Amino acid sequence: MTRREFLHTLAVSAAAGFPFDDTSAAAINGFYDLHSFGNNVTLMHFTDCHAQLLPSYFREPGVNIGIGDMAGKPPHLVGEALLKQYRISPRSSLAYAFTHLDFANGARSYGKIGGFAELATLVKKVRAQRPGALLLDGGDTWQGSATALWTRGEDMVQAAKLLGVDIMTGHWEFTLGSARVRELVDGQLKGSIEFLAQNVATVDFGDPVFTPWVMREINGVPIAIIGQAFPYTPIAHPRHLVADWTFGIQEEKLQKAVDAAIAKGAHAVILLSHNGMDVDLKLARRVSGIDVILGGHTHDAVPDPVAVKNRGGSTLVTNAGCNGKFLAVLDLDVKNKQVAGYQYRLLPVFSRMLEPDKDMSALISRVRAPYEQQLGEKLAVSEALLYRRGNFNGTFDQVILDALMEVSGAEIAFSPGFRWGTSVLPDEPITLEHVMNQTAITYPFATLTEMSGEMLKTILEDVCDNLFNPDPYLQQGGDMVRVGGMQYALDPTREIGARISNMMLNGKPIEANKKYKVAGWAPVAEGASGRPVWEIVTDYLRNQKVIRQPVLNLPQLSGVTGNPGIA
Repeated sequence: MTRREFLHTLAVSAAAGFPFDDTSAAAINGFYDLHSFGNNVTLMHFTDCHAQLLPSYFREPGVNIGIGDMAGKPPHLVGEALLKQYRISPRSSLAYAFTHLDFANGARSYGKIGGFAELATLVKKVRAQRPGALLLDGGDTWQGSATALWTRGEDMVQAAKLLGVDIMTGHWEFTLGSARVRELVDGQLKGSIEFLAQNVATVDFGDPVFTPWVMREINGVPIAIIGQAFPYTPIAHPRHLVADWTFGIQEEKLQKAVDAAIAKGAHAVILLSHNGMDVDLKLARRVSGIDVILGGHTHDAVPDPVAVKNRGGSTLVTNAGCNGKFLAVLDLDVKNKQVAGYQYRLLPVFSRMLEPDKDMSALISRVRAPYEQQLGEKLAVSEALLYRRGNFNGTFDQVILDALMEVSGAEIAFSPGFRWGTSVLPDEPITLEHVMNQTAITYPFATLTEMSGEMLKTILEDVCDNLFNPDPYLQQGGDMVRVGGMQYALDPTREIGARISNMMLNGKPIEANKKYKVAGWAPVAEGASGRPVWEIVTDYLRNQKVIRQPVLNLPQLSGVTGNPGIA
């Protein structure tokens, strides 16, 4: 579809009840125009693209529950509550980009979002308006697709270099293993992209593994950028992949890095973070001197920064979504060696509004060519919208759970609470690429084990605490493990050990001492083996041929009535 055709489609969509925020030609043509602000200190930021080189559909969550001090505050707003908070018109293009509301109809009206060729065009458009702007990548770039897995991150490194990324940090990158990460950082990134992580050190002597921070000048203004990799990497993933490295939040080291940057003349200090937004909000209260946290990991698309007060003044905390859907543009007004003001826009990368960059398109075609036919295999047709996003089971999660139980003969199935994975529209074929977008990891093995009822509760309580602990530093930024076969009740407001109750299987209570057959995948134990989960899911889809509306196995919630994190 050409851009002219898209403008026509927008007009038709408006008449059908899906108005663009302003359907006048002038407004559409100027959608990506930036207003003048400050003294030309500009940072662009994207994060958590999960190796999606092509435009795709990605549904935002309908459940993102905040607990304690975080209840009812960004990023824990969904649906209409989010629209109201940020004054976004219902059924508009921005409502489609930022929420799950009427997603399938919005997708048909406004199309796919993201894609590196389209993102490259937008980056060039911003740089034309903001000469000297830096492009920062918040991580989770080298994982999430078949081609990233099969090329061991090579395709995404090439794409990031061509995109013009200046600085990045990491998380899922580390699941390629420390040797591969070092090979890419010390080889292909050297002299092109700076990989920063102040919180990663060697186990033996505590030496920095990566450069902690750098000073860059933007139009003559010295800006310090500090990297913060995902602090829980060895816990959330197999420890043996990074056996010689330690992680953690490392508050004291971070404060020292901030102080050192200011002492060396930084007029502004930026933290490029993969902590997750709740962790960043707490961190901003406890570490002073950071002007802005450009955050990632939790995939929260937050239109406006949150200002957090601390003993040094205040820190702006942002989070720029995921899947290549958004490009954040931050303009700073720096006066008298400090930040005096800012302007922030989180721009959706509407693929129909941006002509694909020719050089990036050529690179994408080249790296995908060996795999194109294999990835395009049509496995089944979905009658329902398939998605993975939110605190509990999504419809694609449910398909994976159903596949695990049917193929293995298990009574119960667990699937990790991953946030990445593209969406499939109703009546759209499910391809091998869609399956790989949900499952492409370096430890994909499917398992079948016997677990006692007591162990099942322990697992659910532990994962639940990682999600709903009122102290953000004790969270790990994931969502609840997806559960198939077994029903349970959940009160997120209670303490660990008391959140999970009423565990049932086939209408009967789960017995603490009874053994149950449980299927799962993505084991973190060293030496684990088995069939890759994508083989199980593809076999299941080929046999099913048509996927009806999945019946979501959701917990019975209590204690959160009226919470705006529940649509």
